[in-house]
Amino acid sequence: MTQAVRLIVLGKQGAGKGTQCIRLSRHYVIEHIATGDMLRAAVRNGTKVGLEAAEYMEQGELIPDDIVIRLVEERTSIGMAHERGFVLDGFPRNVHQAEMLNDMLSPEIINVVINLRVPTNLVLKRIASRRVCADCGATYSTAHPPSLDWICDNCGGEVVQREDDTETAIQRRLDLYESETKPLIAFYRKHRKLVEISGVGKEEVVSSRIINAIDGILFKEQGDISSV
Repeated sequence: MTQAVRLIVLGKQGAGKGTQCIRLSRHYVIEHIATGDMLRAAVRNGTKVGLEAAEYMEQGELIPDDIVIRLVEERTSIGMAHERGFVLDGFPRNVHQAEMLNDMLSPEIINVVINLRVPTNLVLKRIASRRVCADCGATYSTAHPPSLDWICDNCGGEVVQREDDTETAIQRRLDLYESETKPLIAFYRKHRKLVEISGVGKEEVVSSRIINAIDGILFKEQGDISSV
């Protein structure tokens, strides 16, 4: 690949977005930009944006679009994300954010938007069993725990159940997905960026489906460019 690769992965909470984004970042050697992790890091570090975000997070409210887009713009404008591209995980969450993202990137574009389709009953089961490293964000589950006593295999941090993985919090996020994030599917389909992929199956099988779909589009784009 000679062009920068800019990807978005959509899907319900628990659809496997984080896992697949990590796999995509390694496959294409691009930046994995998880907005949730960025926000939590900004809050921990006491940055200006972090302090602004903390006020909303403490009240259990959604972070305003302008704060999130500022974080994304900072991250995508430097280093590997700028030179080679990125995969966005957790952003955009609504059509307004998608429009802001398009304006921010112009004249560059998002190449492909993947929508991971997973039944709600499977999503709820996955989230209930999910455990996350408090330090590096690595994801585990009760079925696939770390090697030693809930200590992260990657960094040695404590692996815990996130406070927002309770049943009430999960249902709220799924409701928000239906009302705000789901319309993104129609938005990106209209712009001919959307590819629907089944997120059911082994991680490597789902990854193969996604990569095959992305490669088909990227190679077609390169062919179109070379024929001009």
